[in-house]
Amino acid sequence: MTDTSRGPGPLHGLRVIELAGIGPGPMACMLLADLGADVVRIDRLEASGLGVPMAPRFDVNARGRRSVALDLKQPAGVETALRLIDRADVLIEGFRPGVAERLGLGPEVCSARNPGLVYGRMTGFGQTGPMAPMAGHDLNYIALTGVLDAIGPAGGDPVPPLNLVGDYGGGALYLAFGVTAALYERQHSGRGQVVDAAMVDGAASLASIFHGLRAAGQWGDTRGANLLDGGAPFYATYRCADDRWLAVGALEPKFFAAFAEGIGLDRRFVATQYDRRTWPELREVIATRLASRPCEHWASLFDGSDACVTPVLSLAEAPQHPHAQARGAYVTVDGVVQPGPAPRFSRSVPGQPRPSPAVGEQGAEVLGEAGFAADEIAALKTAGVLK
Repeated sequence: MTDTSRGPGPLHGLRVIELAGIGPGPMACMLLADLGADVVRIDRLEASGLGVPMAPRFDVNARGRRSVALDLKQPAGVETALRLIDRADVLIEGFRPGVAERLGLGPEVCSARNPGLVYGRMTGFGQTGPMAPMAGHDLNYIALTGVLDAIGPAGGDPVPPLNLVGDYGGGALYLAFGVTAALYERQHSGRGQVVDAAMVDGAASLASIFHGLRAAGQWGDTRGANLLDGGAPFYATYRCADDRWLAVGALEPKFFAAFAEGIGLDRRFVATQYDRRTWPELREVIATRLASRPCEHWASLFDGSDACVTPVLSLAEAPQHPHAQARGAYVTVDGVVQPGPAPRFSRSVPGQPRPSPAVGEQGAEVLGEAGFAADEIAALKTAGVLK
């Protein structure tokens, strides 16, 4: 039986220092904080962010931590950061290679003071290689891995899949996974280590199955012509009579048979589901049938079935879906509806995420916990080192 009582979460007691950045580093830290880690973000004295004016509560990836704002251009700021790192289990930074070292916060310095520290580094191209020092964004990273080339309609342009594949799938998730793996290893060795998480590596890893399919002759390089890229008419989206969209994912024969029965497809299509010669006609027939009724009709018809049919919901609609409601998949934090912590745990159920902090909001509090005396904290503020 699942214990639904809320507690501190499975990562309670884990101390994480985050050097403020954008993109996958903050999301990785959000994942750790969601599951109970005490994440302290070291901010610059002035917020940088994405350049979009936005109140802290809307920065969902920044939820769950506390903020200390330091001037890392001053030696006292660096020393203050190092004293916080001395007590940490994990440090996360997302600078270009060499920047943390120039700040005096590189892995050699930090690990010499704290040998058990797991030092997580998040970059686009990695810490080594000819492109390591170059700037880039999600689109560039997935372009180099073949992933971007594989996404898009037949005969059309490559389509950016938001920034889910490079930044968050290939970046944040692999960084969080690498950090937790290093923490597990530390239980045996007693030593920390550096985790080099690169978005190009993570995005390539996510595409592992497609390399196998291609080697087996089951995947071609033509966009929109394969089993999982919209090329198969039984794994595609269709416009309904009300201009809403329906997702049909009836890959397996028994699921496709259920779908075919629901929309009244001729049985010959079921028998020849994987015969690519029938796909153009099959797509046309499915499109015509689904366009004859509104989306809600089809969603209701297939609700509870194994036809693998669902409505395509907007971001605004997703939290209101009955399944999301039943699972409590979304939470409201400081008035902002957002996805709740994932995955689920049977015992160590994490509590409600805390709102995203303002820059420097908990500076004195965090430094006090780290052993700084009140007069030290006051002196740092007077010197302009601490906000």
